[in-house]
Amino acid sequence: MRSSLSKLLHPVAGLPMVRRAVDLGHALSPTAVAVVVGHAGEDVARAVESRAEIVQQAERLGTGHAVQQAHDALRGRSDVVAVLYGDTALLTEGTVRRMVDLAARAPVVILTIRIEPDTDPSIVEGTSTYGRIKRVDGKVVGIMELAGTDPAYESSRELNSGVMVFRADWLWENIGALPRNPNGEYFLTDLPAIAISQGLAVEATGPDSPDEVLGVNTQEQLAQVNRIAQERIRARLLASGVRMLDPTTVYVDSTVAVEPDAVIEPNTHLRGATRIGACTVVGPNSIVEDTTVGERCRVVQSVLEGATVGDDVTIGPFAHLRPGARIEDRVELGNYAEVKGSTLGAGTRMHHFSYVGDAEIGPDTNVGAGTITCNYDGHAKHRTNVGAGVFLGSDTLLVAPVTLGDGARTGAGSVVTKDVAPGQLVVGVPARPMRPTSRSTGRPSGPHPEAGESDASDPAAGAPRGARLD
Repeated sequence: MRSSLSKLLHPVAGLPMVRRAVDLGHALSPTAVAVVVGHAGEDVARAVESRAEIVQQAERLGTGHAVQQAHDALRGRSDVVAVLYGDTALLTEGTVRRMVDLAARAPVVILTIRIEPDTDPSIVEGTSTYGRIKRVDGKVVGIMELAGTDPAYESSRELNSGVMVFRADWLWENIGALPRNPNGEYFLTDLPAIAISQGLAVEATGPDSPDEVLGVNTQEQLAQVNRIAQERIRARLLASGVRMLDPTTVYVDSTVAVEPDAVIEPNTHLRGATRIGACTVVGPNSIVEDTTVGERCRVVQSVLEGATVGDDVTIGPFAHLRPGARIEDRVELGNYAEVKGSTLGAGTRMHHFSYVGDAEIGPDTNVGAGTITCNYDGHAKHRTNVGAGVFLGSDTLLVAPVTLGDGARTGAGSVVTKDVAPGQLVVGVPARPMRPTSRSTGRPSGPHPEAGESDASDPAAGAPRGARLD
């Protein structure tokens, strides 16, 4: 792979290859799943998480030796053992289930692929190093690993994928009899010959699609496997009723769910644990990762990560939802709107050039252009709380921690450093409450003075007379 990353950790459609193998195992509803790890074992085990029992192969002595290491973890726990490979990322549940069914007729079942003149050249190239099946009178009699070892090698067009299913009792009784090959390794592919020598049958079956047997050993092969995985995902989504103008420009991880009637526009990436609701349009040029988007939403040229979005929400262009953003129904987020670790209540509007971080914004609030929550003081993050029906004027700075009550308003350019009472209008730097409207002019008479300098003309002041500042 020419990479410091373990081959098994390279991703295919959003999941490390080893996780795809483990998830396939779980799809078969097994009594146990074991992963045999060698090189970079700790890293591979972390990727598997708790979805399988980890078995260490201290000495790497071949595929047969690897299966031997799983003896203690698996013996007596099942009737059948399926041996899968961490770098065979396109194998499907249907193919393996068919192999399991065949194990009722034979102790060994091999997954093979037949190379014909019309076989896709990329499949031919990708399987060029695979061993070949030897048959006599139509029956499998062995696997030929190297050219020149058997006259029948060159004439055989049936290749061994390496994937096998065994009857468990036969496997554990015979795997210890594997011979050591000249290179010092024990090959799992020698087990069919042992079964045949005992007069037992060996079954072989092909995959649902030839590309299922492709392994990954190079970055080029990884790209090929990813391309095929994406084609499968897009085909599945189209068949379910998802619309795509140009499917070849859409990239969707295998962990993503998209409901029917959703529209995925060109150059859109859906990643991780993402869910897209019905009748929602995503794209063009959008990235949505680990995010749930509700129904009838519109996401244009924006980045959403680790967020939750309700129904009937519009986002973008050039908006950014960062982890912890919670956007409730009917919210409007426009150009260059950024939200992090915050909730925007239903019906709130945040149309341009604003940042809301570590905040609770109530419903039906207007977040004016240039509004910023100043949530970090250089040492710690602080929260901002804004009530319902609040009007935040353009270029308002909310210096956390601060709370604005329901119906509060800020004038353009206000720097709010103190809590604002419900229904109160504040203006200025720092922001101060406006005086009540003058009865003689019908206009506000100016901002309130600072605390301790209350105006005698203000009956709500409730404090000693002070100098007027207007």
